Amino acid sequence: MSFQPETPTVRRPVYARRGMVATSQPLAAQAGLSILQAGGNAVDAALATAAALTVVEPTSNGIGGDLFALVWAGGELHGLNASGAAPAALSLDVLGEGEMPRHGWTPVTVPGAVRGWADLHARLGRLPFEEVLAPAVSYARDGFPLSPVLATNWARAIGIYRRLNLPIMDEWFRVFAPDGFAPVPGALWRSEAHARTLEAIAATHGSAFYEGELADRMDAHARATGGLLRASDLAAHRSEWVTPIHARYGDHLVHEIPPNGQGIAALIALNVLDGLPLPERRDDPDGLHLQIEAMKRGFADAHAFVADSRHVPVDVERLLSSNNTAAHRALLGYTAHDPTTRAPSTGGTVYLAAADAEGGMVSLIQSNYMGFGSGVVVPGTGIALHNRGHNFSLVPAHPNALAPGKRPYHTIIPGFLSRADGTPVGPFGVMGGFMQPQGHLQVVLNMVRYGMDPQQALDAPRWQWHAGRTVEVEHALSAEVSRALTARGHEVRVGLDAGSFGRGQIIRRDPVSGVLEGGTESRADGHIAVW
Repeated sequence: MSFQPETPTVRRPVYARRGMVATSQPLAAQAGLSILQAGGNAVDAALATAAALTVVEPTSNGIGGDLFALVWAGGELHGLNASGAAPAALSLDVLGEGEMPRHGWTPVTVPGAVRGWADLHARLGRLPFEEVLAPAVSYARDGFPLSPVLATNWARAIGIYRRLNLPIMDEWFRVFAPDGFAPVPGALWRSEAHARTLEAIAATHGSAFYEGELADRMDAHARATGGLLRASDLAAHRSEWVTPIHARYGDHLVHEIPPNGQGIAALIALNVLDGLPLPERRDDPDGLHLQIEAMKRGFADAHAFVADSRHVPVDVERLLSSNNTAAHRALLGYTAHDPTTRAPSTGGTVYLAAADAEGGMVSLIQSNYMGFGSGVVVPGTGIALHNRGHNFSLVPAHPNALAPGKRPYHTIIPGFLSRADGTPVGPFGVMGGFMQPQGHLQVVLNMVRYGMDPQQALDAPRWQWHAGRTVEVEHALSAEVSRALTARGHEVRVGLDAGSFGRGQIIRRDPVSGVLEGGTESRADGHIAVW
């Protein structure tokens, strides 16, 4: 179906044949491209990009975060869950009632990203690991100039951490806000400690982080400053290769990582919408109403059932069943409903997509969660630890209740699109806390239902449900649309922060010619590097 966008797109799609890397930071995309040009495959390129992003976009991810990936290789789709668990000493008995803190040691879970890099490389990579991580080391040691959106987010984080004024953040200020550094576009930042850490990770294929010097440093800092993370927690951590889950929409399949990730929320919503007569125009209020209500149904299930499936059974088959879909559809009405559930807190994440000339494609996402994460930085290492544990429930009976060795409900979700017959189309993702399933839903509909190219699908104005009947829309959606949604009972407000609507990347491959077509996020410093 042809589509005439309601508003002009900011950019045009990018085409290439030999390779493509799309992410939110230009230097990271170039790092991935350099590895492709050196003979690496899509996995090598994705890992080079991911490692570089810990340096050139630390406002959203770091060495001390988590990772998920979907990889098309060898004629099949592989899934990797590289998220970490709560330390053995962290339990409900330790915390009591209330809410998990956002900052400090308490919300720190075991970081899984580094082991995820190593496991992806060991199974599917080609070039030596040290060569793959070399661009990231160079950016850290030699320094790099800040891009505009990055600089804005960096300055915002400095303001937040200064207001918090927590002693545990002293090392964060030494590393990320040193004397004389002002985060403005073009400002140079470097970190020799970060470079040495990446070199140690590269030389040991990640083992130094979990069983060597870096693990010992994390343990020592935790013991000295009241943290519960221990070297034994790091040594016990393993990634998990998983079978991706999927839902059908139209003539496509949408693939996600199974719980503890929230990708299933997008799949439930797509199941509800599949077969419903969505209007011809993407910005028709009737269609937007159905999308929002379906998304609420997906979140209701996700918040009720998503947890670490190693600890609590998650009946994915039932949640994606036709019976569950029919039950949700029966609850769709003309007016907005309050699902009596809340969306998770917003967060900071980086997403990347990569493809090579041989058919390999990677959808990878990693995160420190809320911006820089917990605010805890391990002295002498540049390791900023995430605060992913904030998403645990402290209600003992809840499936996502905090427990030692348990992974929390996770917001970061890589996506992958294929034809219904299994022919791969390509990776996609929209980062940004609870916006992620909503972003997945919208870009899939934009491409599959409304015939948009990847850049149009990303540039199109978005909506996001917050809680209850509250929906935020981008200003590019007309006042007429907002009034129509309000008439249906939605409490509509116009969002002025474009970054809060998520930041996405898309690559799709032509099954006949093999030509790659990509789109990158105009709401960020998005960039596509091609060959």
